[in-house]
Amino acid sequence: MERNPHIVVRDLELGYGDYVVLRTASFTVKRGDVFVIMGGSGSGKSTLLNAMIGLIQPLAGEVLYDGQNFTRADRRERQIISRRFGVLFQFGALWSDLTLAENVALPLEELTKLDRQEIRELAELKLALVGLSSFIDFYPDQISGGMQKRAGLARAMALDPEILFFDEPSSGLDPINARRLDDLVLELRDSLGATIVIVSHDLASIFATANDSIFLDDEQKTVTARGDPKELLAHPPNERVHEFLTRTADKELT
Repeated sequence: MERNPHIVVRDLELGYGDYVVLRTASFTVKRGDVFVIMGGSGSGKSTLLNAMIGLIQPLAGEVLYDGQNFTRADRRERQIISRRFGVLFQFGALWSDLTLAENVALPLEELTKLDRQEIRELAELKLALVGLSSFIDFYPDQISGGMQKRAGLARAMALDPEILFFDEPSSGLDPINARRLDDLVLELRDSLGATIVIVSHDLASIFATANDSIFLDDEQKTVTARGDPKELLAHPPNERVHEFLTRTADKELT
């Protein structure tokens, strides 16, 4: 059965002043997808994600969620739509002076009317979902980088979002922890039914998780390929996509 688009990006143009990062980017993300935005350094991957979650305003174009125009919405409407998102930033972005449970509790304290005990129980539940139930009262500097990423993911899930955005989730992780995070992403997609959008240049992670993707070309400054990464590898639409998907470790992009 054909799934409805969860996210629609239309003719998006992004830049800073006179410098254009991305132009005429258009694509859809279907509900329940693990959708990867891939490309090399400087291709605009993180800038595109930031525009999709409202951290930067596009020069042109629009982003829609379930048909609601997020880009053109007023402040109150954008806040309402944003509550449907959860975001895991590249370095976890945990508050160092708060425990893991306190970090996860923050959005619950700010955006719900739950009492302290209910918030604590929910924070513990989210940390348990990412395998950190034994570390709820630890501080970020007391755990590994991989565990910090999982704690950041628990916080991203605090409000039970229907869409999760990840910015380079495997960055800085060793291959074992990166694979564990990939497995966790798929488990969350299957158990929560969430739509997941991931910015990544990590080939192992891309092939392990994504069922759809776009490729951003830093020379043409636009989307030059779309589809399942495995299909793009088997039938690359252009040489730049072929080079990206077949590069070896000594040519790894950052």
